[in-house]
Parts: sequence; structure tokens; C-alpha cells
Amino acid sequence: MGQTAEEKKYNKWIIVLSVVIPLVVAALFGVNLRKLGFDVEPLGFLPPIYAAINGITAILLFWAVLAIKKGNRKLHERLIKLCVCCSVAFLGMYVAYHMTANSTPYGGEGILRPIYYFILITHIVLSVIIIPFVLITYVRGIAGSYERHKKIARITYPMWLYVAVTGVIVYLMISPYYVH
Repeated sequence: MGQTAEEKKYNKWIIVLSVVIPLVVAALFGVNLRKLGFDVEPLGFLPPIYAAINGITAILLFWAVLAIKKGNRKLHERLIKLCVCCSVAFLGMYVAYHMTANSTPYGGEGILRPIYYFILITHIVLSVIIIPFVLITYVRGIAGSYERHKKIARITYPMWLYVAVTGVIVYLMISPYYVH
């Protein structure tokens, strides 16, 4: 079965958001308001908050899958909406932090260094790739295309969960090196 009319009306938005979000984040990541002469305080309190939001997202995703496996579609839908809200909140805080603070280099040595960079790079790459997957999966769910939703959710869920969990791991690994 093909796309429903409701799904089709969201296609342009999915494409636009899947391209614009990573481009805007990348562009803003390179903007440091303090270096541009703006008198703003570094938002150094944000990393543990957005790391916690990643952890909450992981828990909510897991709970959402349990809810749908138990046949509780309404709870599943609410939890997924919360996951999307958490991801948007994370993104806003992440960008705000990096626009007001200097990047923190990873200071670990030995075997932890390549492990950290592997986790970081896969986290970043998948955080870009996951955007259209989340949007398509979400639209299929709200459009009532449950079989198609279920099919793509089998790909989206582990990717999204990986991004959420590795976000926490990256924070925990780099947090000792933050300048306070």
C-alpha cells in the first residue's frame, strides 16, 4: 500500500526539516556570540541538563515500545510526542550552549580516546540520519498507516535509542574536562 493523502501532505516538510535542521545546527555551532563581541554569559549549566534530556528520551522511547507491544496505542503516541519534544529541547539547549561557550576538547588518553571519538562520531552522524526517519515514522503513525509505521519504526527505534544513549555517554566522558 502506498502513501496516504495525509502522509503526502507532510513530505515537503519532512524533506525541508531533514535538510534545514542539520544545516542550521552546523551553521550555529560555528557561531560564538562572545567571540563576535556580544556580552553574553556562557551557558555552562546546560550540558548536564541536555544530557539528562537525552537519558529521559531513551527511557521514554523504551517505555513507548513497551506500551505499543501491550496494545496501548494512546500511551505510545503520548510518549513519542514527549520524545520529539525532548529532542527539540535538547537541540535548542545544545545550540545555545555552543553559541555562548568555547568547545571543550576531550582530554582522555589511552584506549578511552578512540572509544570516545567512535561514540561521538557515530552519535553525530546518526543524529543527522535519524531526522527523516523520526519524521516519516511519526507521520505514518499519525496518518494511521500502522503497518508502514511499524516497518520503519523497526529501523528508527534502535537508531534513535542509540543517539539518545550515546548522547549521555559522550557527556559523561567529556564532563571531567569542562572548565568551570
